[in-house]
Amino acid sequence: MRRIFTFTAVFALLLLTATASLADSAREMLESGRVDDAISTLNGRLSSAPSDAESANLLCRAYFTLEEWDRAETACKRAIALAPGDGAYHRWLAHVYGEKADRASFLTAVGLARKTREEFERAVQLNPNDTDARVDLAEFYIEAPGIVGGGLDKARAQAREIGLRDPAREHWVYARIAEKNHDLATAEKEYHRMIEVSKGDSEAWLNLALFFRHNKRYDDMERALVATSQAPISKPDVLMDVAQNLYRTGRNFTLAIKVIKRYFALGPVEEAPAFKAHYLLGMLLEKQGDKAGAAREYQASLALTRQFELAQQALLRVGE
Repeated sequence: MRRIFTFTAVFALLLLTATASLADSAREMLESGRVDDAISTLNGRLSSAPSDAESANLLCRAYFTLEEWDRAETACKRAIALAPGDGAYHRWLAHVYGEKADRASFLTAVGLARKTREEFERAVQLNPNDTDARVDLAEFYIEAPGIVGGGLDKARAQAREIGLRDPAREHWVYARIAEKNHDLATAEKEYHRMIEVSKGDSEAWLNLALFFRHNKRYDDMERALVATSQAPISKPDVLMDVAQNLYRTGRNFTLAIKVIKRYFALGPVEEAPAFKAHYLLGMLLEKQGDKAGAAREYQASLALTRQFELAQQALLRVGE
């Protein structure tokens, strides 16, 4: 019996190791932007190990990246059914519901918005120290009407909790509340306060730049984006946000190209998929008349995600 037990224990250990290895491999694929490969790997894993909650969550995130909301919802629900106590899984489902609500008819959107709130609240309840979940919940409370559970007092309560864990982002919530109340002077002051408290972090500068953009202060926006690109980078995806905002406002394409190349040098992250970074770089190069360079970037995008329609269309447009 002892030998049988030993063999069984060794087999179980090998199985756990293989499961962890597959999950790590799929996560690395997502982080590097190889979404097609990640989906194939994860679907294969779930076929052989249907109770693997982590793989289901990673599959949800892969479909989320592709904006395939229904498939993302199915995978996220599967992850939660397998591991209902994981707050991060509830947060991902909340994001899926939020995206679907933005694209739904009014009556459908109301139901989806309520589900979004419930999932964010559940994520915070399960992991009170998850500052990202609290920030998401605060943003929901600010943007959503009372009929689906929104409310500025609720957002302020979350801001106080966020401040205990991340004082800089507490000021972000106050800035957003001030914007909602059309108090632009207070909002700008709070964004500057976020920069001060964070010691000039790039994300804080980016939020100020977005404030300027929303208020059509484009010169101020560009200066803030330059400051963002020069500030300490805590999250590489901030560089993609810099490039996107410069592209969308027709500003400083040279800087936009520079920061995307820096983003690739730092190493792509899941929050800003590499296939989208290649596409954006292609669009910038195309704007500058470099069709050959643009084509190379569109091809690089499609090498990672074959069904990315925007890159497909762009490649046809440049004649490659």
